[in-house]
Amino acid sequence: MEFQLERAREILMRTPSTLNSLLRHLPDQWVLHNEGVDSWSVYDVVGHLIHGEETDWITRSKIILRDGESRTFESFDRFAMFEKTGGKSLAELLDQFERLRAENLNELEGMNLTPEMLKKHGRHPDLGVVTLQQLLSTWVVHDLGHTGQIVRVMAKQYEEAVGPWKPYLSILRR
Repeated sequence: MEFQLERAREILMRTPSTLNSLLRHLPDQWVLHNEGVDSWSVYDVVGHLIHGEETDWITRSKIILRDGESRTFESFDRFAMFEKTGGKSLAELLDQFERLRAENLNELEGMNLTPEMLKKHGRHPDLGVVTLQQLLSTWVVHDLGHTGQIVRVMAKQYEEAVGPWKPYLSILRR
């Protein structure tokens, strides 16, 4: 599928309600479990999504539109959530994510992006030159990837419990 801003918004606006519907009011057994050493729990993933809302997508979009390639993006700390979310409940994180996403989608709408603006270049610290369209496409895929990760982490909690059906459940092989 070719990038279309309206198609991107359709996913971006649904992620908070999707996660809220799936996760709110679940006991800690579901949301604090991870897949082992160096893996993230559901709680961690939601914290990571919040950090992205605060420091990545809109921040970098503004840099591209204002500064182009002349200013390299700040590196994104993929692990910042471990320090920033401590002590908050998952419900608080879901509320914060929903609020930040709504604010960011309002800002995105206010940018009045044109096809020409989507072609503008920025500079990523590791990837080099990128376009605004690529950044916004990545935001969508990032959401979908982490939604899939959340579901996988939860599914793996029943990996042994499914018994002989395990070979038929592809989510347990990822």
